[in-house]
This record gives sequence, C-alpha cells and structure tokens, in this order.
Amino acid sequence: YNFTNPYLNDLGVRGAAGLQSLGQVSEVLLMLAMPFLFARLGVKTMLALGMAAWVARYALFAYGDAGGGFALLVIGIVLHGICYDFFFVTGQIYTDAHAGPAFRSSAQGFITLATYGVGMLVGFRVAGMVSDHYASAAGHDWQGIWLFPALFSLGVLLAALIFDRDMEALADTITGIAADDPNARLNIVAGNGS
Repeated sequence: YNFTNPYLNDLGVRGAAGLQSLGQVSEVLLMLAMPFLFARLGVKTMLALGMAAWVARYALFAYGDAGGGFALLVIGIVLHGICYDFFFVTGQIYTDAHAGPAFRSSAQGFITLATYGVGMLVGFRVAGMVSDHYASAAGHDWQGIWLFPALFSLGVLLAALIFDRDMEALADTITGIAADDPNARLNIVAGNGS
C-alpha cells in the first residue's frame, strides 16, 4: 500500500490523498462493527475474507483508472477497512486466544514484530523491487505492479485455506464464547479475553 498515493497521482486522480481517507473511514466503521461480525462470521471466515479483500484490492487497482475505471479505484480504497480489520485485527484476536494467559503478552509482541516489523520491512523491500522491475523511462507499468501482490495474496489465501486445520476448531470455540456472552464478545474483540 505504500505505492497507492504515487499510483493515484500518476493516473491523474485529483485529491488522491483525500480519496485515500475513505479507506480509514471504512476501517473505523468496520472496527465498530467487529464485535457483531466476529460473533456471526468467526475467526476463519474473517481471516479468509480479509485475505480475499487484499486480492480484490490489488486486482481492482491493477485494472482501475482515472476515467471509466474510477469506481474500481474507489472500491479498492474502501476495501482497506476489510483488509486491515479482518486480517490484522482478527489475526491478533486469534493469537491472543490461541496463546493462552501464560504466553499472551509474548505472543502479541511476536505477532507485532512479525507483521509490523519484519513483515513490513520485507514487504516494502519486495514492493520496491517489484516497482523498479516494472519501471521504465516511460513510467511505471502499474498493472504489473499491482498484479504481483494480487497473485501473491491469492497464493497466501489458498495456502491458509488448505493447510490451516487447527484454526477451524479454535474459530468454533471463540465464536461460541462470543455468541453466548456479549461481554466476552467485546473482550475478545478488544483483545482482553480468550
């Protein structure tokens, strides 16, 4: 997402930074709705939807433009809320519940290091390499730049759905707790309970 603003500016989208704020609005609205969505959808579905939203966001950016494809750009920007809340926040909730009380703090520190530390460092490095690969004197091939993370995210989604069997049982447990006790549901979403 570090190339979203330069991309929109290269396309000639007026007020690109302001348009991007729609992503933060969707993030806040979905954060408020998370206790209810969490109880209805469960961990596995929310994580899968979050990963699928990343695939869709990048694909929409790949095929959007400032003319007839402007709606694709707007939808891709608004998907930021689902991408962030359904993937990162739900992942933190999953980690919190899976780690148990004795290791909760260490597990949260580890997932933060993995996602916001090492993950972002590697991600930004790879994104720069992909951007450089698709750059020429004529400019950037933005479609190629956006299709790379779309396909990579699709691979991650498929791998998670195929190989993560343990998540299903934990998702059922967390969803059951959240459905039975509204206060537990709020505590789970806030990261205060298991």
